[in-house]
Amino acid sequence: MDKRTFLKNASLLGLGTIGAIPALGRMAYTVGAIPAAGADNEDYWAQVRNGYKLKSDYINLENGYYCIQPQEILDKYINHIREVNLQGAYYLRTVQFENKHAMAAKLAVLAGCSVNDLIITRNTTESLDMIIAGIDWKPGDEAVMAHQDYGAMLDMFKQVGRRHGVVNKLISVPANPTSDDEVVEVYEKAITPKTRLLMVCHMINITGHILPVRKICDMAHSKGVQVLVDGAHALAHIQFSIPDLNCDYYGCSLHKWLSVPIGAGLLYVRREHVPKIWPLLGEEGKTQDDILRLNHTGTHPPATDLTIADAIDYYYRMGAARKEDRLRYLQQYWTNKVRPMSHVVLNTPQDPMRVCAIANVGIKGLKPAQMAETLLKKYGIYTVAIDNEMAGVQGCRITPNVYTTTQELDVLVKALADMGK
Repeated sequence: MDKRTFLKNASLLGLGTIGAIPALGRMAYTVGAIPAAGADNEDYWAQVRNGYKLKSDYINLENGYYCIQPQEILDKYINHIREVNLQGAYYLRTVQFENKHAMAAKLAVLAGCSVNDLIITRNTTESLDMIIAGIDWKPGDEAVMAHQDYGAMLDMFKQVGRRHGVVNKLISVPANPTSDDEVVEVYEKAITPKTRLLMVCHMINITGHILPVRKICDMAHSKGVQVLVDGAHALAHIQFSIPDLNCDYYGCSLHKWLSVPIGAGLLYVRREHVPKIWPLLGEEGKTQDDILRLNHTGTHPPATDLTIADAIDYYYRMGAARKEDRLRYLQQYWTNKVRPMSHVVLNTPQDPMRVCAIANVGIKGLKPAQMAETLLKKYGIYTVAIDNEMAGVQGCRITPNVYTTTQELDVLVKALADMGK
């Protein structure tokens, strides 16, 4: 093995200091040690929790913004930082891009697509805004999106509206639909012959509502409209394959449910669209149909990218179905207890298959900011206030993770009951 190959492998495996981390072996046994463990097997999930270092001064129910890494992934991330720092410019000028391609290939397997159809970005915002800004818009073109969509993307649509004369048409997603068709119809009614792009959330970030993306894409394509999917919260949260969605573009963040360190995202582009998109940053020297021409970012921390493989390995050991079942179980555990309370407003569909971990709850007569402050100061529960009148969502987003216990959710249920007195 030559020196270049060794350094590449050392970087990927974190060989520099891995011998000094005895906890890694224990965690490899712990996660996945009970193959038959179900969503309500508290003994198994207590073992998973033991792999995390958690603050004791509050219950963290705001995992939707950023899912912290278990110690196993964190330790490997630190090893990658040390290894890259040790090699310095040598690493950046030799195997950096080869290693990044290896990470993209592993990510492509998880996403169910070809490595030639995706790139590693820095987050969902970069991924989706690259498409919104990169389309060759003409004055009078129309785009469709929802009031429930993420603000950064809505801001980019406003910018292309001012810059290129694009007409933005906003719809409102039904909060508790009785069928998929009810959701699809809302988007369909907004489409005209001038519509070029429709953006839809895979999972609405403020409510946790999982939308029927495949049906929306099929409908839009029948009318000649491309679809951009905001999947910020979906990857490693619920099970799916990007090509099965039949979308044109898909962006997500890896620092959320995959638990990669902050600074990594994914952008999928259907192959025939690659030549038509303007890169966020200029890139020459690559063919027009090479998706990597969209991936120029300048110098950035490569250790984050290297940790993608570690996070995927951890996710596989836990099991995609097992994780999704647990997250849905936790959400149903507390929402089923508070839904009958007359003073509680649940801004999340009741159908368990239209949601997973994320839910949003409000208290009648109490502003979201006051509610969040009370939950933190009086009950030691950290969450986030959502006060979006246009989207019809006013409450606190509650987002447990795999390390969350039912005892912690009992504290939330008691707090919500008390707040109605």
